[in-house]
Amino acid sequence: MSWLQNLIPPRIKNEKAGKRAIPEGLWTKCQSCEAVLYQMDLDNNQSVCPKCGYHHRLRARKRLDHLFDKEEEREEIGSDVTPIDTLKFKDSKRYTDRLEAAQRETQEKDALIVQRGAIQGVPLVIAAFEFDFMGGSMGSVVGERFARGVYAALRHRIPFMSIAASGGARMQEGLFSLMQMAKTTSVLNELAEAKLPYISLLTDPTMGGVSASFAFIGDIVIAEPGALIGFAGPRVIEQTVQEKLPEGFQRAEFLLKTGAIDAIIDRRHLRDRLPNFLKMLQRHPTNEL
Repeated sequence: MSWLQNLIPPRIKNEKAGKRAIPEGLWTKCQSCEAVLYQMDLDNNQSVCPKCGYHHRLRARKRLDHLFDKEEEREEIGSDVTPIDTLKFKDSKRYTDRLEAAQRETQEKDALIVQRGAIQGVPLVIAAFEFDFMGGSMGSVVGERFARGVYAALRHRIPFMSIAASGGARMQEGLFSLMQMAKTTSVLNELAEAKLPYISLLTDPTMGGVSASFAFIGDIVIAEPGALIGFAGPRVIEQTVQEKLPEGFQRAEFLLKTGAIDAIIDRRHLRDRLPNFLKMLQRHPTNEL
């Protein structure tokens, strides 16, 4: 083959040299309609598919950036609270190894980010779950940061909002994680006694101990379109009751129809709708809802 290689390799090499590699992450496929989307267009649309409106999961800090006023100076609450392995837990991996991996991947110390700021001039505290950190699981740090966020709202006499995206309690912390259900609901009772509003936003997914505690006790409970919301997963329920569940069971639209939530709001409209909800709950003059 050496004589053939001598005749044609320059041309082959030139053809290969002329091809340009496509950078990774430039395109993405919609998980619902399977449309191929330019990643930058998807990011500019708050990770909502422009073709079908499917709401892809969104990182917690990006959510907060989309909601809070850009020029508003924000205060992060509870960032000094970090997780510890009290039980020295180990399954297939040590809990400390899982924490280190999640912290490396997300650049966060734990699964909840709490900030104080304003939306269109209306001040509030928002606690947003980071699902990419161990499935947004609720452990001791999440409970403590959540409580500190509520106490900050109490100190400043402003509303509180939570954005849930969680698989539930963190099994690696055992009973300590389950205690956060009582802790979060308890501090919200203090907020209610002070007559300060609490808005709960449920995103995909909101499951387990999070849905069974603070997620459904808001003055207004909002969900994103198509969000999976419930306690146990649909397959677990079907195996337990030995019955086929209704179509769309545990999706936001089904819960709205049955009265479990108050509204479904497109992520792109939330920043415009929230100030009116907050003003209404505080009996301030509002624009049209």
